Amino acid sequence: MLSLNILLPVFSIFASCIAYQVPVVDTDYSRQICSGMWANEQTFINVSFDATSQGQLAMVVYEWADAPYLGKVTSVTDELLPPQKTYVCTSSAVSKGFCTPPDLGRFILDLPSGKSINDTSFWSARVELPANQSSSSSERDPTISAGSGSLWDPQGNNSLSSAESDDGPTAWRRNYSKELLTTRDTLNPSPTGVYTYSQPLQYLVRKTGYYCVAVVPVTVQSNMALQDDLHPHYNGLILFRNKFDGRLPATDYPKVNFYFAMFIVYGFIAAYWGWLCYRHLQDLLPLQYYLSGLVGLLVIEMVANWGYYRYLNAHGRSTASTAFLIVVAILDAGRNSMSFFMLLVVSLGLSVVKESLGRTMFKCQALAVAHFIFGILYAVGIVELELESTSALVLLLFVIPLAFTLSGFLLWILYSLNATIAQLRARKQRYKLSMFEKLYHILIFTVIVIAIFFVVSSFSFSGRLAEGALGCSALSSLL
Repeated sequence: MLSLNILLPVFSIFASCIAYQVPVVDTDYSRQICSGMWANEQTFINVSFDATSQGQLAMVVYEWADAPYLGKVTSVTDELLPPQKTYVCTSSAVSKGFCTPPDLGRFILDLPSGKSINDTSFWSARVELPANQSSSSSERDPTISAGSGSLWDPQGNNSLSSAESDDGPTAWRRNYSKELLTTRDTLNPSPTGVYTYSQPLQYLVRKTGYYCVAVVPVTVQSNMALQDDLHPHYNGLILFRNKFDGRLPATDYPKVNFYFAMFIVYGFIAAYWGWLCYRHLQDLLPLQYYLSGLVGLLVIEMVANWGYYRYLNAHGRSTASTAFLIVVAILDAGRNSMSFFMLLVVSLGLSVVKESLGRTMFKCQALAVAHFIFGILYAVGIVELELESTSALVLLLFVIPLAFTLSGFLLWILYSLNATIAQLRARKQRYKLSMFEKLYHILIFTVIVIAIFFVVSSFSFSGRLAEGALGCSALSSLL
């Protein structure tokens, strides 16, 4: 009798969607890859494995709206907690009646009465990987040669020439959908039995949504004494082809147009401000010089952000993109430091109540420089450190200095603003007093809104983590 031993790592509730092309290997902690997709007649998801991949996998591709149908409810431990589910059909699941023998090694789909798999977005199969198959070239796809270890390469980096394979530099742009649709009764029919992998698996996407690809290695124990157990080992690549050309995931692509639009807006503001400053060059106050610098920095930052996402869309993530991201982070830290610095000197009354701040200006500049340096360290740390494996102490070393300078800015701003308001009230300068009182109310309102947002987002995030932990417990309880 066929017995299946399932090795199922925890599915991450927050599935990876940070890359348009996502590698998947047998050592991954999470084997569910998800990404938003903008659909049209030429969009699809491709899943490919190299020729050295061996064993069998339970695989499912689906749109997130159908996620409740994935897995069979096997127990309810608490009415207040989500029920426990069994997700893959094993011999134990068959004996308990959760699935049938023909479904061994496949994901369990618990569809309601009257609803078939063709009425959902599911593509589900038990996939036999290339190394299991005969090494005869007549039985295998010529682009996946035995022992080559080469992935289907959507960027055309394989050793085979474009004349010998379908891996040319524009292979990933080609329209596979029309040819496949002519041979299919349904959009993405699930195969029966064991699906023998011979070429990249393609899932056609015709509806904008959030799609996931999940793979679970299935260990098949043979009844033959001379044959060892076949433990799955695989190296694959999941490619999400959206309706736009590029390597960005669908969630990040709008940032290209957003930062370009912001560059245009800030460019017009900078041009108008520059014209006003030129007209009144002899009357400019020190504060207005600082404001001019901030406007110029904003324009540069928007250009850098736009260029960064354009680069990512064209070339993907690399060492160059990491360096680009660090430059953007430095500009962001500079903008934050200058913004807080200007708010502080305004609160101290520069150019409105006082012509000069004297030695206090040096203290303000020192605090701004410290905030800028700690902001860069924080940004670089977030980029370079792996948050899952980095100790809390190391993370705090990047966070605490920035938190101290930020707190110093906020406390000093509020204290200075109160002192300036009291001074104006004593002088009975009502117009200036009204401006600073409005600034004070705006700052208080901003602090309250930020605090509320922080509390609400913290509770929301904690709730999602708790839900994820419960989901992980259910998945890891598979037999």
